Amino acid sequence: MQIFRNLDDKKISQLLKDGSVGVIPTDTVYGLVCRAVDEKAVARLYGLKKRHNKPGTIIASSVDQLVDLGIKKRYLTAVELFWPNPLSIIITVALEFEYVHQGKQSLACRVVNGPQKLLDVLSIVGPLLTTSANHPREPEATNIAQAQKYFGDNIEFYVDGGDLSGRLPSTVIRVVDDAIEVLREGAVKIDETGRITS
Repeated sequence: MQIFRNLDDKKISQLLKDGSVGVIPTDTVYGLVCRAVDEKAVARLYGLKKRHNKPGTIIASSVDQLVDLGIKKRYLTAVELFWPNPLSIIITVALEFEYVHQGKQSLACRVVNGPQKLLDVLSIVGPLLTTSANHPREPEATNIAQAQKYFGDNIEFYVDGGDLSGRLPSTVIRVVDDAIEVLREGAVKIDETGRITS
């Protein structure tokens, strides 16, 4: 198990490419992450999180990355105007993503707007599957010490981004016809018409 002080360490990208699971500071809170295309790593992540039938979120550096991952462009066209933002949108995905969506036929996806070091990692390794760094019904980790209490040596690395207790998780929405359904209030305020208000 390794602890890094910064996301710009090239070893992090290599670890992810090699199938590792780790904890990093995302654009919102600390996230337990792995490459979204790596089925074995995804299975490990869900096992570590003790999470079943509650898929994580795919984060990417661009809409094109999501398309390259296999999400159909037509499902992204109506929502890409909301990105980049700390705004996760529930999108219909293909059956071959069942290892990620756990039978839900949809996934929360987000194109992040920074920090640049996170964008750099995403550009190298591709989209990441992420879920908050905690166990079910436990508080989200706001620092690396808390994350280590949850996952210990069961993951390959941690990236210390300091105290993130002031950060909010992403807002989660679903687009239903022309209306916006807010499933979780978070870092972005959005009304039912789709207007971002903060």
